[in-house]
Amino acid sequence: MQRRTTHEVVPEVVEHRTHPMSRFLRSDRLPHIWCAGCGLGTALSCFTYALDELELTEHDIAVVSGIGCTGRAAGYLNLDSYHTTHGRAIPFATGLTVVHPEKKVVVFSGDGDLFAIGGNHFIHAARRNVDLTVLCVNNFNYGMTGGQFGPTTPVGCRGTTAPYGNYENPFNLPYLAASSGAVYVARWTSLHARRLKEAIVEAIMKPGFTFVEVIAPCPTNYGRRNRIGEGLDELRTYEERSVIRHGADPKDADLLPGRDVVVGTFIDRVRPTFLDMYDEQIVSRNQFEKAK
Repeated sequence: MQRRTTHEVVPEVVEHRTHPMSRFLRSDRLPHIWCAGCGLGTALSCFTYALDELELTEHDIAVVSGIGCTGRAAGYLNLDSYHTTHGRAIPFATGLTVVHPEKKVVVFSGDGDLFAIGGNHFIHAARRNVDLTVLCVNNFNYGMTGGQFGPTTPVGCRGTTAPYGNYENPFNLPYLAASSGAVYVARWTSLHARRLKEAIVEAIMKPGFTFVEVIAPCPTNYGRRNRIGEGLDELRTYEERSVIRHGADPKDADLLPGRDVVVGTFIDRVRPTFLDMYDEQIVSRNQFEKAK
């Protein structure tokens, strides 16, 4: 028997397993770039399981994202997916759904991309009731660019640009979505995987502008600077502090340090969509022209 020398490297035996939703994933792009403990992998899995439950194919849906950690989700999906410039996911998706109303169009992006540079697009798409589903993974900071504080960072919490604590009042995202006109508004954490999947199913199926906020850990930046610990430690706080209040007034869903995290489905209503209003205008115009 030949003796193995000390400098020889023994090949590691790797067991290759197939993800249950592998048909929705671009395996050539994996492994992903997200940090250990990040909630984005869970959010993406919930999204793919929602597509499976809806029996949607790659021909039925398109995904649009902006810039940031969450924006990488579009690149990992084996669908018609578009990675747009910073803050411009919603106007791009608006054009897509108007030209291809037969498709389900989903915007999958983060709190900084959607509500800082992209905030104006969000409120006007909700006002118009454009037929879009917006999934926002909220980790309370700009995780990809170094942990700066953003429009959802709670008061008193730290970031690289707020070393002594943020002193600006953050957005209450469900309240902003509801007051802007969204017809479906829900919030869950990445701990509530089954409920999150169900909310995504409901949001995609409902005509009009629908919004789901996903609160997720960012242990590398936000968690470390605020001494929360690892991703599992932040999930533990979700387990301890999350309170399900379906139908609650979104204005009562503020995220305050040390307070309960209110989750659930807050808004589920019916309004004419942007294209419904457009079609109605065309009919009225034609009737006016005939009456002249």
